[in-house]
Parts: sequence; C-alpha cells; structure tokens
Amino acid sequence: MAQSKRETERKYAAPAAGVTSWLPDLTGVKPVVSLADRGVQELDAVYYDTADLRLTRGSASLRRRTGGTDAGWHLKLPLPGDSREEIQTPPDSEDVPGELRDLPLSRTRGAPLRPVMRLRSTRMLRQLLGAEGDVLAELSVDAVRADSLLDGGGHTMWTELEVELADGGDPALLDRIEKVLRKNGVGRSRSPSKVSRALAETAAAPEQAPGAGAGVSPGSAGAHVLAYVDRWVGTLVDLDPAVRRDTPDAVHRMRTTARRLRGCLRSYRSVLDREVTDPIREDLRWLAGQLGAERDHEVLRERLTSGVRELPGELILGPVTARLQIWDAAHRADGRQRVLDTLASPRYLELLERLRALADTPPLRAKAAGKPGKVLVKALLKEYGRLAERMDRALAMPPGTERDAAIHYARKAAKGLRYAAEAAGPALGEPAARLRRRAKAVQQVSGAQHDGVVARDALRHLAISAHAAGEPGFTWGVLHGREGAAAETRERELPEVWALAREAAGDKALRG
Repeated sequence: MAQSKRETERKYAAPAAGVTSWLPDLTGVKPVVSLADRGVQELDAVYYDTADLRLTRGSASLRRRTGGTDAGWHLKLPLPGDSREEIQTPPDSEDVPGELRDLPLSRTRGAPLRPVMRLRSTRMLRQLLGAEGDVLAELSVDAVRADSLLDGGGHTMWTELEVELADGGDPALLDRIEKVLRKNGVGRSRSPSKVSRALAETAAAPEQAPGAGAGVSPGSAGAHVLAYVDRWVGTLVDLDPAVRRDTPDAVHRMRTTARRLRGCLRSYRSVLDREVTDPIREDLRWLAGQLGAERDHEVLRERLTSGVRELPGELILGPVTARLQIWDAAHRADGRQRVLDTLASPRYLELLERLRALADTPPLRAKAAGKPGKVLVKALLKEYGRLAERMDRALAMPPGTERDAAIHYARKAAKGLRYAAEAAGPALGEPAARLRRRAKAVQQVSGAQHDGVVARDALRHLAISAHAAGEPGFTWGVLHGREGAAAETRERELPEVWALAREAAGDKALRG
C-alpha cells in the first residue's frame, strides 16, 4: 500500500566531500537549541525514467532505494515552493510497482520506464532540536557518487547539504537557516535534485524544450497566449496524479483546466492555427465531459445534503437521509470508474502528447507577432459579442424550460469570455481584469440558476423513488419548492450583473 507525505527541503553546494568542519553553528537559529548527531547512513538508489527522460524534464523522479530508514520505491512530484509530494511503497519488488507507474502517466505519456542512474550516498545526519527535544528539521551532508546507466553515460561525484523540515514545520525556519549558511559562504545548489545534477554531469541531461513564447517576440500577442497555454498544460499534468488518487477537488480543477485550455484555443484562433488546435479542442471537450459525471454529481450531492440539513426537523418525513445516501452511492461509483477509465484510455494519452507538442512547438500564425492591444482585444470583443447575443435572447424569453436552457447556453459563453480575458490580463491590465471579474459574475449567477434546475430534476426523481417504496414524498416537495424559489432569485439578479459586464466591455480603456 502506497503512503504519501509532503517534504519541504532545500539543497546547498558543499565545499568539499566528506568535510563537516565548515558547517556553521545553527543552534542560534530560533527556535533551534541543539543538534543531535544521528550517525552515518549508506544509501543506494536506482532512478527510473523514460528513454528521453520525461520524468526529469517534468521535475519528477522515481527511484528504488535501499539503506537508511525509508528504504523503498519513492515517486516524487513537484509542489509549489520548496515542497514535493513523496509517494512510497516497500522495496520488495524489483519492478516498478503498478501504482507508481500509473501516477506519473501525465509526464511519461505511456513511454516505458527503465533504469537511468545509480546514486550511492554516504549521509551524515543531524537533527535540529527545539527546547523540548522536538525535531524541527534534519540536516544531512551527502557524499554522492553517480553512475549513469544510459548508453555512453559516465560517472561523477560531489558533496551537498540538505535541510529538510520536520512534518508540520514552519517554512520560515528554512529562511533563517539559509541566512546563516549564506553568511558562511554556503549557497544554494544549482540543480533541483540529485538525479538532475547527475544526468547533467554525466552527459545525459535531457534536452530542454523551447518553452512558452518560443518563436515570437516578448510582449507580443502570441507570447501572452503561449504563456497562458503553457501554464494550464502544466497544471493539467500536475493534477493528473491527484485525480487518480481521488484527492478532494482534483476532478473539478482538472475539468476547469481543460475548459480554460479549450476556451483559449477557440478565442485565439488568430494566433494559433486551428487546423492543429481544433482536434485538441475536441479532445479537451471530451475530457471535460468524461470528468463531468463525477464532478456534477459531487456538486449536486453537496447541494441536496445541505438542503436536507437546513430543514427543520418537523419537515423531514420518512427515511430521507437514507434514500439520499443510496442515491449517492449508486451514482458516485459510476462516476469514479468513468474517470479512471478515461485516464487509462489511449485517447487521453494522445491528448497529453498533443498538448505537450502544442506548448513546445506552437503552430503560430502571422498575428502571433502582433500587438496585444489589437489582437487580444479583437478576440475579447468577439467573445463578448457571442455572450451578448445569447444573453439578450435568454432574458427576452418568458420563464420556463426554454429560458432555462437559453440561460445555460449563455453561461457557456460567459465562461469563454472570462477565460479569454484571463489570458489577456497580463497584457491589457485592469480593463481586461474588470471584464474577467464581471464575466465571472454572470457565469456564477447563471450557473447558480442552472444548478437549481438540475437539483429540481433530481428531487423529482427522488420523490418518484420514495413514492414507489411507499415513503412520504413531502420532504422532497419542500426541497423542490425551495430550489425553485432560489432559481427565481438568481434570475432576477441576472440582468443587473449582465449590465455590469456590458459596461466593462464598453470601457474605452479596453477598446483603445
């Protein structure tokens, strides 16, 4: 069974192998009061990667290590700042465990894993202790020998210092320790990990992709669009392991990321060739739809559960909570399996390949070199026009199912405008930011109205099931009525938030 933990550490370049006399006294770094020598450990790790080193290029690593107190298979995935998530399984198997092979699939994209580097380290370990003898951090000096397992690779040696926070430690402690180290001539390591340094020094470093903005002038319309695409492609890759492990909110965030990318590719077809991006947009639409079953049920479950919880006891007749739990269990299992099947599908892996290629070698059009004030504004106004047409039509309709559908249709256009303004924000500043905020408000109000429509339909089916089982339908009817009243309130709010969005779109500062 895999175990996960968050590790927060910093690496520093040590002056000489096997020498510790240069280490400054850290007992004056509050709240450290003493250091405890924990002896020497002999560590032996074999690192695995694809032939073209996709894990390393994606700031991840996979190893099987023996020796020390945490021998086993370790998969490390990047987190913001100095932190990483480490997922560990026992070292029993000589082959990569299935779970650790699947979790980094968004980086490997299905390419086989093989041994690429062996690192043997002699580690001198010390613990930094507080006044009560509690461990605040660990300080280790590693004398490392790296032997490449790739064709034509060599070997290298170095010494480095690591400072790792204890679980729940204060990140500010790392800053205070680093201040002391710098004063004593100890600087940060230039490599983010041992394996990346080893690959670089044994002539087996991964080739760097051109990166966002390659091929266009800095500050151009294309550079801004590509920066947005690169950001959200990276987010999608990072979210994949969390979705596989059913981390809270991960499905929702991946679905939103897919929609952001899809919206950007549609809005900025003048910058990126649609012959390349249209198939990607279609696959992103498919991905968001596959994720939608679990996410939509999650939202609906929370809404209905909250509605029951808020009712006075005298309005709850029959086994309402039990029926809601039965309904939830039946739908949740189906949605979860659909998500896992999607992430295991060839279509999803092909989408990841296309997204990586899109970010690395973008299909630029001539307008990519244009000024943001012209190219991006034109795209924004086109998205606004689509929203205006749909919203005006919806608001002119009488209440009923057709109006509900028209509002939902307009809501999709509001999301498109919001994401287009989000991408243009760094170039266009506050006018684009204001338009984004007001498009988001339109999306939220129309979305709340649509959620009420969906909830009423679910409540109707729950009432039918209750009636068929001989249970009272009264409570379901009360909830249905409350959802109807809430939806009417949102509809009354919609013209006001829409007027504010119109105002933002007409801003002279935006239109130049």
